[in-house]
Amino acid sequence: MHQFIGGLEAVVASVSGFMWTYLLSILLIGGGIFLAFKIKFFQFRFFGHMIHQTIGQIFKKNKHAGSITPFQAFTTTLGATAGATNIVGVPVAIALGGPGALFWMWAVALLGMGTRYCEIVLGVKYREKNKDGEWVGGPQYYIKKGLGWNKIAALFAFFLMLEAIPSVMVQSNSISTQLESSFGWSTMVTGLIIMLMVGLVVYGGIKRIGSVTDKVVPFMVLTYLIVCLIVIFANAAELPGVLGSIFLHAFTPISAAGGFAGAAIGQAIRWGIARGLYSNEAGLGTGPIANAAAQTDHPSKQGLWGILSVFLDTIVICSITGITVLVSGVWKTIGADNASSMTAAALSSLFGKSFGGVFISIFLFLFVITTVIVVIYYGEKQAEYLFGLKVSKGMRLVYTVSVFLGAIGGLQFIWQFLDLLLGMAVICNVVPLLFLHKDLKEITADYVERIYHGKSGSAKVRLFTDAQPEMKKEGTSMN
Repeated sequence: MHQFIGGLEAVVASVSGFMWTYLLSILLIGGGIFLAFKIKFFQFRFFGHMIHQTIGQIFKKNKHAGSITPFQAFTTTLGATAGATNIVGVPVAIALGGPGALFWMWAVALLGMGTRYCEIVLGVKYREKNKDGEWVGGPQYYIKKGLGWNKIAALFAFFLMLEAIPSVMVQSNSISTQLESSFGWSTMVTGLIIMLMVGLVVYGGIKRIGSVTDKVVPFMVLTYLIVCLIVIFANAAELPGVLGSIFLHAFTPISAAGGFAGAAIGQAIRWGIARGLYSNEAGLGTGPIANAAAQTDHPSKQGLWGILSVFLDTIVICSITGITVLVSGVWKTIGADNASSMTAAALSSLFGKSFGGVFISIFLFLFVITTVIVVIYYGEKQAEYLFGLKVSKGMRLVYTVSVFLGAIGGLQFIWQFLDLLLGMAVICNVVPLLFLHKDLKEITADYVERIYHGKSGSAKVRLFTDAQPEMKKEGTSMN
């Protein structure tokens, strides 16, 4: 039996490794370029407008259709992506790909900003109300309504529903083992604490999730960034050389130095792209699930928050983590096997060893809690789409129990399926996105003409306004 499981794990790891290294990288990057052309590089042309309409409008109240505020939808999405990948995943990319990996992480994020915008635009356009009166949406809805691909929509929902189980288990295990090694806490005690905290939030639905993330996520992100920036400023003399090495070694190999084994150009590209894709989840299809519940009067308006979420997650948070590790020099002294400890070591170089370990442990705990809460919401929405509300609430219990099982290291065999299920969900989402490019082009053009420029627009592209209550009521196609 053990040999069978071991063999199956090897097959799953081989297949998922091929998918993420080659197939999905080509699909996401190629698809991102294609979509960027279709929306005329909206994420770059209107970046300043995006900042004004998002950060500049955080405290503005509206009465548009939706279950949560646009900012709550944004923090819910960011809460799922800003997590362990930002703190421990970036140093791993540097350890295996060198400083140049950061450049490729930026490159994939710039495309991902457009991909996430497209996902959210379609998520809002094709959303609908469920029996509890909550707005629901996501890839399964725009695949079914926009293309009529019912089986692909069901496959996406099925893969993501299953993926949520190993995802929450891996997240809870990462923090339980961290607390055990740092403070000697029992993994069982940590598992119970996380399970209870998560349960209190997720059983309140999307409104309670939004009310938690809009307070916790900004606090933890800002605090983390401030502490890292202090380390960067303390090592400011190293900054020009570090920035130079990021651009230089994105296109040239780097030799071994200390604990760093060296890296070829291919390794920089591979690990930069992989960590970038993992970090912001653009193309995975999770972003539009939360954003479909937002109060908004136009799909593109909520899509602006998607651009911001990818920018903050990868261009800001991941970059600050990477630069902190590079300027402190710890990437040259700590080997790849212990790369996940680089961020704590970088902070310890300035604040002392105890501070680095405690700070990272606390913030990993916060990041894991918010990530797990949102992942459970994503998973139960897939169950709702496939089987209805009763089953979705049953899956909520399954996910909550999985948090505890993961913390104590139980059922580790199913963890091996995480990357594979994620990859299958990406394929089921990105391919339909490409086929829906006409919708994206039309909606974006309508937003630019009628809202950005303030023109009346044509009747053909007047897609989503408060003057169309029948669309809000039905939540179906807006053509």
